[in-house]
Amino acid sequence: MATTAKIAANERRKVVVARYAERRRELKRLIAAPGTPAEARAAAERELRRQPRDASATRVRNRDSTDGRPRGYVGRFGVSRVTLRGLAHAGMLPGVTKSSW
Repeated sequence: MATTAKIAANERRKVVVARYAERRRELKRLIAAPGTPAEARAAAERELRRQPRDASATRVRNRDSTDGRPRGYVGRFGVSRVTLRGLAHAGMLPGVTKSSW
């Protein structure tokens, strides 16, 4: 189980990412466009660097929705491998069965 502080910090990052997402997308489009003048590209790069670090979507960590475990995250279900196994054995996940061969 993750500490409450780690879970809260990740939630704060999600809020910051959502706040800056549109502007970051616009700046990156401007930087990547081949027809952008050099001075406009440089200004866009400077503004992108001035934004907070937590504004980048890569700073958000995928965590288990039940206990906040950061490792072994299974995106299709939104839980970790440990929780996924428990839910599958309990029959709480429709269509998921234990395989045997």
